[in-house]
Amino acid sequence: MKRKPNLAIVGATGLVGGAFLKVLEERDFPFERLYLMASAKSAGKAVRFRGKDYIVEELSEASFDKPIDIALFSAGGSVSEKFAPIAAAKGAVVVDNSSAWRMDPEVPLVVPEVNPEAIALHKGIIANPNCSTIQAVVALKPLHSRYGLKRVVYSTYQAVSGSGLKGIRDLEEGLKGNDIMKAYPHPIAGNCLPQIDVFLENGYTKEEMKMVNETRKILGDDSIAVTATTVRVPVFDSHSESINAELERPFEVADVRALLSESPGIVVVDDPVKSEYPLARAATGKDEVFIGRIRRDFSVENGVNLWVVADNIRKGAATNAVQIAEELLKKL
Repeated sequence: MKRKPNLAIVGATGLVGGAFLKVLEERDFPFERLYLMASAKSAGKAVRFRGKDYIVEELSEASFDKPIDIALFSAGGSVSEKFAPIAAAKGAVVVDNSSAWRMDPEVPLVVPEVNPEAIALHKGIIANPNCSTIQAVVALKPLHSRYGLKRVVYSTYQAVSGSGLKGIRDLEEGLKGNDIMKAYPHPIAGNCLPQIDVFLENGYTKEEMKMVNETRKILGDDSIAVTATTVRVPVFDSHSESINAELERPFEVADVRALLSESPGIVVVDDPVKSEYPLARAATGKDEVFIGRIRRDFSVENGVNLWVVADNIRKGAATNAVQIAEELLKKL
């Protein structure tokens, strides 16, 4: 790195925006100037960061007239669609956490442990994948590289923080006996809701199709057959996933376990005799992807089952974006 960048955070007062700041501080991310941006209702708020108060400004088309090198966006798809191109046109590299640009063929979709080389292909915007996809492809990349992936079946158990503050409040109120439904069509407390986002004409939800399409794009292989069922569960933080993968080539379970243990960003927790396996409560607040229940699927040739857990706000959003920004630093 030749110089410290000027950094902007768009959506700075939201759930992921706050996590951006926390992760930046923990990882001692260097910067010269920091600009915090949000909607009009948050403008003027003071946010404490590294012992200094920063005043949140209202996001506008003029916000990027300042010299900004990297802009971390987490303010929703419509905001990103409008303002990310403006920021990029004025010289910033945007790392966007919304779904707006993920499947744009001109925009890299990046998980640094999986496809860091894609960062160099950016034209001003880099997309952060869906939270549930990020942890899945961190687990699948080593398998794909060594054995090849033929088919993947996802079954997810996703925390309410994935719906933002409204999802958290729905669960908090539900646990008190109040069936508040601000984020979901049914009460979440005591329930598992097999619907994340809206249903599409093909019977899948948008969340499920994100996992299908993003997996192929990140791994760079459209031949992989992928299907998904995504479920919202009454857990505050960290997504859990059951991943069934059919590999192209034979494997030994011990070799898969060793491969995953040696792969970047992964912690293997897999001792069934001691009832040790990844748990949402244990993953919360951490940046790694935790994998356990590694076992052969005897119903198909070369099948393997994995249980994969990660903090959806950190690795599934903020940390992944900051890791991308860290890669961008190397080019400044």
